[in-house]
Amino acid sequence: MPKTYDAPSIDEYLRKRLMPVEGVIPHVQGIEMYGNSIPAGTVGGDLFEYINFQQRYDIDARIQRALKRSKKYLEPLPTGAAPHNSVDDHVEWLKSRPGYKPEMETEYRDARSSEQVRVAEDLRELYSIAGVLVVDAQGHGIISAKIASTVHDTFHALMLSELDHRGKTTAELFERINLRLALSVTARNALGRSEKESAQEIATMLYGEVHPYGYFRFVNFGHPPPLVFSVEYRKFMDIDKSRMVQFLPLGVQLAEDDPDRNRYLSLEFRQRRAKSSDVSELTLMSPGDIFFLYTDGVYDGSDKEERQQLENVMREHNQLPAKDICNALLEYAVKRDDRLRQIGEQDRIDDKTVFIIKRN
Repeated sequence: MPKTYDAPSIDEYLRKRLMPVEGVIPHVQGIEMYGNSIPAGTVGGDLFEYINFQQRYDIDARIQRALKRSKKYLEPLPTGAAPHNSVDDHVEWLKSRPGYKPEMETEYRDARSSEQVRVAEDLRELYSIAGVLVVDAQGHGIISAKIASTVHDTFHALMLSELDHRGKTTAELFERINLRLALSVTARNALGRSEKESAQEIATMLYGEVHPYGYFRFVNFGHPPPLVFSVEYRKFMDIDKSRMVQFLPLGVQLAEDDPDRNRYLSLEFRQRRAKSSDVSELTLMSPGDIFFLYTDGVYDGSDKEERQQLENVMREHNQLPAKDICNALLEYAVKRDDRLRQIGEQDRIDDKTVFIIKRN
């Protein structure tokens, strides 16, 4: 008889889907990294993922495709031939317009060709960097896990488009995720919300890219900001908050220049869409310095006493590998949960995620 396999429950499926896979930890020169998550229940709303560009994407093939396109875009279309690509198609449209001049085709083909050369150059940067995605959906049940999964799927679908057209991530990707989670006033969206519901599902997100020797660029939608531990001063350093742009959580606030803004609910309209200047930058200055990323089940980013306790844990373990530092911080957070249970405040227990980036 053929073997039968029990299908996983939805809880099991989402838990595995949202957990990081240790085998895909990227290798970045001068950097050691490790992250992990512990759900508050059988499944949670935290999502953590390494973006190992070299493993996930065929960068060589993408570069060759961009360079091939750059040459193809320069080739005039033979008379009577069907368009071979989007550039040929647009040129045919140009020729149908009043006032068309032959030099318009040359200029357009040159522009689109150079665009692909730049895509190839930007793709080469992916050999040396790695991404990290941290999402925290409000709550810690199956609905929260579904929201985190929606952010995950949307992120990766848009990433494919970004690499095709830009060769890198841009602020536009995150604006589209933000719109994806916004509450539609005209149609039921994938999260199944309605205007009659008083509660709104909310998720925070931090996406960053780690460069060699500790240069970190990131965008932040409502997430607690990274902490920077200095091995020289043996403490978390105070960082000027004006250096770190932070938008409201995903789906809460749309830009007033978004063309679809009137089709969604927004707490208020942001003055403009995110742009490259809204990408925050931090650098690990010395070997041994550490970036500490987390979700609010570990630290909400505001409690001074809690920050001091985490600093003590970091001070005790900072000489260890990134994995051990991560586990020590999670262990501390779990023990704190035990104290909350003892005093009857288990409702304060939440999913926990820690990610450590350490400069070697």
